[in-house]
Amino acid sequence: MSENKQLILDKRYLRMAEIWAENSYCERRKVGALIVKDKRIISDGYNGTPAGFENICEDDEGLTKQYVLHAEANALTKVASSTNDCSGATIYITASPCIECAKLIIQSKIRRVVYSEEYRLRDGVNLLERAGVQVDFVPLREL
Repeated sequence: MSENKQLILDKRYLRMAEIWAENSYCERRKVGALIVKDKRIISDGYNGTPAGFENICEDDEGLTKQYVLHAEANALTKVASSTNDCSGATIYITASPCIECAKLIIQSKIRRVVYSEEYRLRDGVNLLERAGVQVDFVPLREL
């Protein structure tokens, strides 16, 4: 596939992840993720509380509760309970992954991570690159 066609697809999936992030009940930051394999979306996720918990992500001081799941973790656990396999897939995330999510991505054998917003910490991106996962920053808006 040509580089231009790939960029068009990357932006399309990132816009879809952005729309999916709108499902989040989190106030501070809404994050969405899509796992794509062979041009098919095999899983999706957004940040939020675990199943059965109240849909309130922040405490009284406005800090994110420790048990809130990240979008990547939700997408990966969803695919884990399906018949799909992440080997060789690409994950599209609206924000760069944290180190904990990077570890999950590596273990799931995802080969490529595409994200559209830089997070203040680069630990996750650095770990992914160290593990040989292709990481691409594709901004959806002008910097």
